[in-house]
Amino acid sequence: MRPMRRQDREVTDPERISAVIDACTHCRLGFCDQGRTYIVPVNFGHAVEHGQHVFYFHGAPEGRKIDLIRETGWAGIEMDEGYQLHRAEKACGHSAAFRSIIGGGPIVILEDLEEKRRALSRIMAHTAGSGDWEFPEAAVRAVCVYKLTAEELSCKEHL
Repeated sequence: MRPMRRQDREVTDPERISAVIDACTHCRLGFCDQGRTYIVPVNFGHAVEHGQHVFYFHGAPEGRKIDLIRETGWAGIEMDEGYQLHRAEKACGHSAAFRSIIGGGPIVILEDLEEKRRALSRIMAHTAGSGDWEFPEAAVRAVCVYKLTAEELSCKEHL
């Protein structure tokens, strides 16, 4: 991954990176669709597995996003939180506080029902605050669940 220009704002501590991810309410998935950018906001779940950040998503089993997952097998991610404008007397003096995550990696559709259930539990834990849910088999079979393993990930903080 390309080095961050503002290295004084780079976060490298794994616990702080996970804390930023945990504080984000949603994630934007980015794809390249025939040379054009396609970005979609999604709910997500997160885990650190074997030292890598893994993100889980769910949605309908058809549509542009699913087509691009199948076609490209790669997606970018962006999430941010805590945006606050810092005003100044002059336009060029304005700044902003924020924390953000940028990354990307291979993205795959999960087929195994138990793996889908675990992923859905992660998504619910992140979005609803609890992963202790029952998922009926018919619902698990009907939903498309996909997993992105971040091969690139950076965290930036400007407070």
